Amino acid sequence: QVELVESGGGLVQPGGSLRLSCQVSELIFRHYAVGWFRQAPGKEREFVAAISRTGLLTDYADSVKGRFTISKDSIQYRLYLQMGSLTPEDTAVYLCAAQTTRAQELRAGYDYWGQGTQVTVSS
Repeated sequence: QVELVESGGGLVQPGGSLRLSCQVSELIFRHYAVGWFRQAPGKEREFVAAISRTGLLTDYADSVKGRFTISKDSIQYRLYLQMGSLTPEDTAVYLCAAQTTRAQELRAGYDYWGQGTQVTVSS
């Protein structure tokens, strides 16, 4: 069964922090890399961060590097995105996804998606 369910979104002030969580099915967790993407109103979906199946490799979009950290819990099959120094430009629906298509890059090849969780950064 393929399942990705996000949680943890909400309203946060500029400069604040937030941690997103994604419950991932065991099938996905054991076999595929997983990542976070986001889509703001009127914009295309963009890559945010990804972590390899083994957890040894990570990749970040330049816009979040140094502010966001991706991690995963191999016991609870959870994917996390720790976000800090948030700005209004980070406002978007955040989606977790599984890299089920082989790709050269960790940020490509995502075919399975969660429903998303809204993050709003505003004072």
